[in-house]
Amino acid sequence: MKTIIKNATLLPETGYDSGNWHVTIENKRIASITRELPDLTRADVVDAKGNLLIPGFYNAHCHAAMTLFRGYGEDLPLQRWLEERIFPAEDRLNYENVTVATRLAIAEMLKGGIVSFSDMYMFEDAVAEVVLETGMKANLSRALVSFSPDANIATDSRFAEAKRLVEQYQDADDGRVKVDFSLHAEYTNLPHYIAQVGEYTAANYLRMHLHVSETEKEHNECIARHKKTPTQLFYDLGALDTPTLAAHCVWVSDEDIAILAEKGVSVVHNPVSNLKLGSGVMPLGKLLKAGVNVCFGTDGVASNNRLDILREMQTAAILHKGILLDPTATTASQMPRLATRNGALAQGREDCGEIRIGARADLVLIDRTSLHNMPCFDDYAMLCYSAERSDVLLTMVDGRILYQNGTYTLIDEERLRFDAQKTFAHYFD
Repeated sequence: MKTIIKNATLLPETGYDSGNWHVTIENKRIASITRELPDLTRADVVDAKGNLLIPGFYNAHCHAAMTLFRGYGEDLPLQRWLEERIFPAEDRLNYENVTVATRLAIAEMLKGGIVSFSDMYMFEDAVAEVVLETGMKANLSRALVSFSPDANIATDSRFAEAKRLVEQYQDADDGRVKVDFSLHAEYTNLPHYIAQVGEYTAANYLRMHLHVSETEKEHNECIARHKKTPTQLFYDLGALDTPTLAAHCVWVSDEDIAILAEKGVSVVHNPVSNLKLGSGVMPLGKLLKAGVNVCFGTDGVASNNRLDILREMQTAAILHKGILLDPTATTASQMPRLATRNGALAQGREDCGEIRIGARADLVLIDRTSLHNMPCFDDYAMLCYSAERSDVLLTMVDGRILYQNGTYTLIDEERLRFDAQKTFAHYFD
């Protein structure tokens, strides 16, 4: 069965100029984009009614199951927030509550037009099962930490768990699930362990996911310990010798940026989380000028409190204008690519994140007629400055509609509400 989305408006960057276009989807991919309406027989038809069809959003850095901790431990600096609230609470996580929390996260993301996310957490086998169940895409990684001088990947239980995740879920369901490796951060790992994981990851052609220079304290303490920044340490120890996703990079130096560009590292901008935790502002302009692939992430909802890439894009667009006192520092036409195609590239999904013939049909329909979006002189400006998550009319992954007009196709929303409330009540009892 094929799906035809008729009467859609497309962004100019697609090469399809203004007016209505008809997009045909077959075998999970975009099969045609035409002015002439195709034969609608034996097709599922969606009338876009002139609304904006875009590639789906990518949440390139999050901790999905942290929906359990939304609103828990507010208004604290990062280290106190972690050590006093989050780390103790995480000790009670298990497969069952991670399953419910992840399902809640995915429902929230689909409602906001997110088609794929990069997750760094624990009980990632539970996360993988929920991703497969709900139709979404994800790059999953078990966060690795090492505090003992005797830490070794040959005997480490977390590392064994990460390997099992690769064996069980790598490229599951035609690549919807991908498995990466993750070193949580420099400050939670010892150099010899970082080197071991880096060597293993590169030798086995796996991707890496890291936290890098999120706070000034983290950055400066690494320099005090090792006489080099986190980026330089990861570089020297081989942790960047494989395609890498580096979250935050708020305090990176010019030398760090040169390294990130040289190694082809994708950097994830998490502006809302960084602002809420008082961590600072990533040097977006410098990174883009250096040719670094920058994408957007939400971080976990405990530090955000939403999984909303539209909000990240809009915050970034306005934030950098303000701190640089330059209204041209970012442009409305620049931001959507960071939220879509750049995120797909960061996940190693070369055939995703674009509207073109042959690309995976991961699509989102945005309401151009919402009162706060009218008049719509410029679709880039509408997306970047006025659109809201509630404007998402449809979210499609691999040609399958997962959310449409307020309704999920694979998630029982009422059952999810019940399970989530029960889990929260039990967890914090």
